[in-house]
Amino acid sequence: MDDKKLDLNLLLALEALLAELNVTRAAKRLNLSQPALSAQLARLRDIFGDQLLIPTSRGVSATAMAKEIQVPLRHALDQMRGLVSRARSFNPASAKIAFGISASDYMQVAVLLPFVTKISAAAPDVQVMVRAVYTPKADLERGDVDVAFLQSSEVEGTEFRYLDVLRERYVGIARKHSLSPGGMPMDRFVAARHAIVSPRAEGFRGPTDDALAAMGLTRKVAVAVSSFVMMIEAVAGSDLIALAPERLVARYADRVDTFEPPLPVAGFRIAMVWHERTHDHPGRAWLRSQLAGFCAQN
Repeated sequence: MDDKKLDLNLLLALEALLAELNVTRAAKRLNLSQPALSAQLARLRDIFGDQLLIPTSRGVSATAMAKEIQVPLRHALDQMRGLVSRARSFNPASAKIAFGISASDYMQVAVLLPFVTKISAAAPDVQVMVRAVYTPKADLERGDVDVAFLQSSEVEGTEFRYLDVLRERYVGIARKHSLSPGGMPMDRFVAARHAIVSPRAEGFRGPTDDALAAMGLTRKVAVAVSSFVMMIEAVAGSDLIALAPERLVARYADRVDTFEPPLPVAGFRIAMVWHERTHDHPGRAWLRSQLAGFCAQN
């Protein structure tokens, strides 16, 4: 599934279609024309790689995949509606408030930089302090930050509230104009000198090395750095290659070329995390709704 093609309107359309099992009634519920909703259904089918709804004599019937995602979809949209409803009493145009957000360099450059630029026009007196992720859970407990962005695996099962907002995949990167026709075959991939991210200086090995080892292969890791931004800069000025998050790489399209990794590489999910005591605060709810909406569209 290509997450970049998703937007909230498509998910709302899917929710209505699964609830009504009738394109005409779902279109009326959404205040859309039937052709417009049919076009959205076509996009949804392309995104999910599944028919989702199959025509029958009584309307449409949900496929097995559609039935599986109906309840999680409703829960996710209910969370979004809750965020919006709690934010209604907050007026960003006149509010004077400071927010704290902690995030990795990846999130800061790929998401938060364009986000803070966008909201400055709608909320001219709102201040946003963006800080690096060092002790995010402690920062949330102390109230030093209002929102932290962490990999979903780090917060599942904790006492914090969270909402998955991004699904990211890795792409290969190399110095501009250094890739030969045909991309990056496995033999060239393992022979190249690699850069990796090791935030805590844990060594020169990562999940990709484990995947290669399962295939009886090894690669040459020449450089380990603390951040994705530094890694991309290193690749842009050398013969190193690396795997990096696709959204971040898009910001450096003029510096690096991309290739599809020659082996499956698991991506990751990013969650927006907040403390229970700020859950009902109108201003913080507004911030979360803005962040969630922005992530859904980018």
